[in-house]
Amino acid sequence: MLVKVFGSAVFGINATTIIIEVNIDKGIGYHLVGLPDNAVKESSYRIAAALSNIGYQLPGKKITINMAPADLRKEGSAYDLPLAIGILAASGQLKKNDFTNNMIMGELSLDGSVQPIKGALPIAIQAKSDGFTDIFLPQHNVQEAAIVEGLNVYAVENIADLINHFEGKKALKPAAIFQDEVFNIDNDFSLLDFAEVKGQENIKRALEIAAAGGHNILLIGPPGSGKTMLAKRLPSILPPMTLDEALETTKIHSVVGKAQNVGLIKKRPFRSPHHTASSVSLVGGGSYPQPGEISLAHNGVLFLDELPEFKREVLEVMRQPLEDREVTISRAKFTVSYPSSFMLVASMNPSPSGYFMNDKGLSQSSAQEMNRYLNKISGPLLDRIDLHIEVNPVPFEKLAEKSTSEKSEEIRKRVIKARSVQSNRFKEYNGVHYNAQMPTKLISAFCELDQTSLNLLQTAMDKLNLSARAYDRILKVARTIADLELSEKIKPRHIAEAIQYRSLDRDLWTNA
Repeated sequence: MLVKVFGSAVFGINATTIIIEVNIDKGIGYHLVGLPDNAVKESSYRIAAALSNIGYQLPGKKITINMAPADLRKEGSAYDLPLAIGILAASGQLKKNDFTNNMIMGELSLDGSVQPIKGALPIAIQAKSDGFTDIFLPQHNVQEAAIVEGLNVYAVENIADLINHFEGKKALKPAAIFQDEVFNIDNDFSLLDFAEVKGQENIKRALEIAAAGGHNILLIGPPGSGKTMLAKRLPSILPPMTLDEALETTKIHSVVGKAQNVGLIKKRPFRSPHHTASSVSLVGGGSYPQPGEISLAHNGVLFLDELPEFKREVLEVMRQPLEDREVTISRAKFTVSYPSSFMLVASMNPSPSGYFMNDKGLSQSSAQEMNRYLNKISGPLLDRIDLHIEVNPVPFEKLAEKSTSEKSEEIRKRVIKARSVQSNRFKEYNGVHYNAQMPTKLISAFCELDQTSLNLLQTAMDKLNLSARAYDRILKVARTIADLELSEKIKPRHIAEAIQYRSLDRDLWTNA
């Protein structure tokens, strides 16, 4: 008897429906075809034990299973549940044999319980797109899948529960999750608030500009100056995610199994990989490609502490994602893409000793050692960072002050206003939402300068020997500064402030 059951395969952050054809005929054997990997091939052992422990068994006949389309590689143990249901139905042990409207996915334990899978959200989205009305998933994956409206999502704790449901003995109830209630953004940043930061008003100003325009930023300062503390508080002033951003972010985290029991991810991600991270862990890839840290930071912040300590080749692979806001991973037989629109926040010491070269003689490094240290970061990568900010230690007087600084909530209000201005400006341009995303064509259209501003920028370009990319960065930052003031035109003071945020283009190291 031939039975068709439906599962799904995830490639990148999208899913493809898989047709599982199970045929049982005279003979002996278990034949699984359709480009399955070893984990899929091993399913027969898990299925046999699980069925035996709930009172069923593998039929002693010839079992042939085809997973179509046959040219797509099937990976992982998530096909255990649909394979087991197909075998039961084809052998007559399960009375139901029409699964046209049902998508089934789950990993089986030997006792029949169902373990969580990766990629439940993209699977659910594709199931709805392909016309399925019901999807059966492990209990831990229900919250993320139930975000998809118009699809009945059922939690399966044990394969016996699914068998009873299909035979009408005890019906499972679909999960009742309402998208409006799920997307109730939690804005509680009480544990990481800018009000706790003493002094450093100029750094807070730079971080506000970065947040308002989505700009990349590099913090340069000695140990203990507050670089990490400031970076960790950046998400508290970023605007809340839109529903589309939340869904796309959740899809990425779902693919790597980080959305289980979480549902919709509501806060912007903050990822902080260690400097020993490899290029694959940062960008993504592997034999079976998975998203890396830069994709997990999509719509959020990627913080690279001690930037020069990262291997140069690791940092260089970030150049293309920073420009294109997408990572494309190619293998011999397929190519996958992951979105990677993130804010890069990096920090570093000004020298190997950790200190600036100043009158107090704190730096014990020679000029050659300092240059060698700085050269670990390539010029093209630095050009892709909009703001270079010098962070000096906070003096005792500031630390001892009892007055509190401005709260993140107040800064965030200004950031949201500036982002609103940018959203209206770019509403006719697909893929552009804030100033940092402006291509050259839009820079020319929305960053017009008067003669005074042009002269000021020309002088800076000549004296600092800035690249064409740095020129564009200055214009984008100046546009953001003007937006924070709700100014329609970029003024000379906006250009002057934007130029100040190119510390690495100045002789910072000997004049600090």
